[in-house]
Amino acid sequence: MSPNEAPIPPEVEHDLSVVKRGCDELLVEFEFARKLARSREQNIPLRIKLGLDPTAPDIHLGHTVVLNKMRQLQELGHTVIFLIGDFTALIGDPSGRNTTRPPLTAEQIHENAKTYYAQASMVLDPARTEIRYNSEWCDKLGTRGMIELASRYTVARMMERDDFTRRFKSGVPISVHEFLYPLLQGYDSVVLKADLEMGGTDQKFNLLVGRELQKEYGMEPQCILTMPLLEGTDGVDKMSKSKGNYIGITESPDSIFGKLMSISDTLMWRYYELLSFRSMSEIQALQKQVAEGLNPREAKVALAQEIVERFHSRKAAEDALATFEARFRDGAIPENMPEVNVGKAPMGILKILREAGLAASGSEAQRNVEQGGVRVDGQRVADKALHLNAGTYVVQVGKRKFARVTLTE
Repeated sequence: MSPNEAPIPPEVEHDLSVVKRGCDELLVEFEFARKLARSREQNIPLRIKLGLDPTAPDIHLGHTVVLNKMRQLQELGHTVIFLIGDFTALIGDPSGRNTTRPPLTAEQIHENAKTYYAQASMVLDPARTEIRYNSEWCDKLGTRGMIELASRYTVARMMERDDFTRRFKSGVPISVHEFLYPLLQGYDSVVLKADLEMGGTDQKFNLLVGRELQKEYGMEPQCILTMPLLEGTDGVDKMSKSKGNYIGITESPDSIFGKLMSISDTLMWRYYELLSFRSMSEIQALQKQVAEGLNPREAKVALAQEIVERFHSRKAAEDALATFEARFRDGAIPENMPEVNVGKAPMGILKILREAGLAASGSEAQRNVEQGGVRVDGQRVADKALHLNAGTYVVQVGKRKFARVTLTE
């Protein structure tokens, strides 16, 4: 809080604590506290914006870190604007890139956008969600409007962006159209009159551009809430379909459950903070129990059940647990096994067996399949021509050979 500001009322303090849980940064906190107080006084909900470019057809748990926060803001009475960046996806977000991102075609964007809102609605409350597409206003800008918009931001400010600076200093090309991306994302905030814009930590520059453009257009500037990027199941890189370390929210209950059970005990607490709907006091109490001797596996089971129930049902979560426990009870799958990244998908099962060290040769791999000794995620493989897509799988040969295999896109 600024020392010049009035004390924060208790109810606003509560709202702030909800908003700040798990967040990386809230800019500017005293401004947002003022917005929250005014919203309560006037009984007018704040407008909370999240923009996602439909660069892939599916949403994974990493996306839900921000979506969960938006759901919490909905429960505080505010309006969420779920913005599908069908226009900005044509440019490609340069955030964190070392090279120019290849733009998607309009057809790819249209196909991907079909499922985005349906999947986001598995987290958000559709009754309190405003869905928009930024082609509504970006298409209408035209050349004159684009020039006028570009005149409101300087090249010097644009070059403050870390990835642009690195590329410029190392002689890596920067296309002029990449400068348009943060401008258009910022313009979205002007059109939508956003009070708060949310995004991952890699979006901070773009969010700040929106704040500055609102000032240029004579508006009260939006506040910014950045959320951490969730590590994938490998515990190293951020969750990404291209890395094969993701958990899709439309995956089967058994798949979601199994992948969550595969994460490390340390990473589990990170997932609890960013994905669980339990209060922080409950999570801290559970951590204390583990520190005092409770098997971490029990805490991981509780997390896996919570996530499966959220995207499927309570019965599905119970069934997934029963299936998982039966596989261990029967000695089918050990809790610890080698983890191997075998390369790019799609890949044939025979090559996977060789690359993972589960077969010494192609002929041995083929023989194992023909004899019915190969399983993928507990399912027997009957087709030696089987190819697996990007993802992480438990591959088994016979009764004793196992590997957790990852294929990337």
